[in-house]
Amino acid sequence: MANFFDDFGVPFESQLEHDVRRGRRYIMYHGTTLTAAYHIKNHGFQRSSDGMLGPGVYVSRSIQKARVYPIILPFNEQRAVLKLRVRVGKVKKIDYQGHPLQKTWHQHGYDSAWVPPNCGMVPSGLEEYCVWDPSRIEVLSIIPGCC
Repeated sequence: MANFFDDFGVPFESQLEHDVRRGRRYIMYHGTTLTAAYHIKNHGFQRSSDGMLGPGVYVSRSIQKARVYPIILPFNEQRAVLKLRVRVGKVKKIDYQGHPLQKTWHQHGYDSAWVPPNCGMVPSGLEEYCVWDPSRIEVLSIIPGCC
């Protein structure tokens, strides 16, 4: 199995295990519209009703992934990326379509679900998280018209 490294050369999977044990936080990103970014900064995230990993807030450690969202940009809007601090808690790795806990991981005691890079679930090949509880996410900044 190939290792995928962060900007400091630390394998994502070993870093993830370290963070879960020690309760550390990740810097992550969420792509949205500039209007929605200000709303989220002022009022917090709301859990989506569904998605590839079920309900939750979808974020990534990859700014490249976040910067292309929303895929369809509404008229008279611009993209923005929220820079976040996220406490991932207990994480379930979901690395193939049809995984038995793909949409039910939270019901089994997990705080977040993680799709690793290049596992075939995300067309871009970039990793993705789904965080159940929005209070685990702190907005650090808004990057308008990012990237």
